[in-house]
Amino acid sequence: MAQRTLQLGPIGIWTTYLDAVPAARAQEVVAELEELGFGAVWCGEAVGREALTNAAVLLAGSKRIVVATGIANIYARDPIAMAAAQNTLAEAYPNRFLLGLGVSHSHLVEKLRGHVYDKKPVATMRAYLDAMDQAIYRAVPPPSKPLRVLAALGPKMLQLSAERADGAHPYNTTPAHTAEARKILGPDPYLCPEQVVIFETDAAKARAIARKFLGIYLGLPNYTNNLLRLGFEEADFANSGSDKLIDALIAWGDLKTVQSRIHEHHAAGADHVCVQVLTADTKTPPMREYRELASTIRRN
Repeated sequence: MAQRTLQLGPIGIWTTYLDAVPAARAQEVVAELEELGFGAVWCGEAVGREALTNAAVLLAGSKRIVVATGIANIYARDPIAMAAAQNTLAEAYPNRFLLGLGVSHSHLVEKLRGHVYDKKPVATMRAYLDAMDQAIYRAVPPPSKPLRVLAALGPKMLQLSAERADGAHPYNTTPAHTAEARKILGPDPYLCPEQVVIFETDAAKARAIARKFLGIYLGLPNYTNNLLRLGFEEADFANSGSDKLIDALIAWGDLKTVQSRIHEHHAAGADHVCVQVLTADTKTPPMREYRELASTIRRN
């Protein structure tokens, strides 16, 4: 099913910082990321802006960059609504919107949204994709079939990403996971792993920022189960992560260190690495770091 109609480039920006600024400022940031040469901007969906309307805002404020959802929660809207939104954006902005879909997490689905979280995520996603593919859409269609990738960590969801989507978007993983994901996906589907980076050479400061970020994820079985498959132990999850885990998941240091980790993902089979820059300031988009990253990492 995989197609190659999107020009993602080798590097994109994954960010939650845009939720912390007004929409007009978010558009300005994305426009600058576009000018800096990044191929895509990825935005998630949890308790901030709604994913599809946010994508429309960001697409309207830019000209070329791909806007991707990383991810749109399948429990947030029914399959017909998801398909209609995807078709709407793909028609309005040809080859500039990538729909990333995921099953989210039980606490976000049940406690915040009031839905019942299905304990069989692969079967749930398969049924959701079936319904999307069968949805009736009678508006003007997009010029080409819109693409989708799945939030995938385990082998079964990665296999579904190859069979029923155009690739995978793993989050909180390592280059070793990227290599395994490429083996499962095969050569054609997009593989777009997210990679956290921190431009801080002081180990204590960098790991403090990392632990503040990782703490919530280490309480979620979707992630911890994957980390156990990668060879980490339960003890690595205590106190917001061991040094070993922090250093494996998060590239901290100077620009050369960050570039090296991104290169590891590409060498392992990634088409496009979604770089999430973290700083101690969680409210201000890290433009200095984005510019530094773009100064030597350009699209092929």
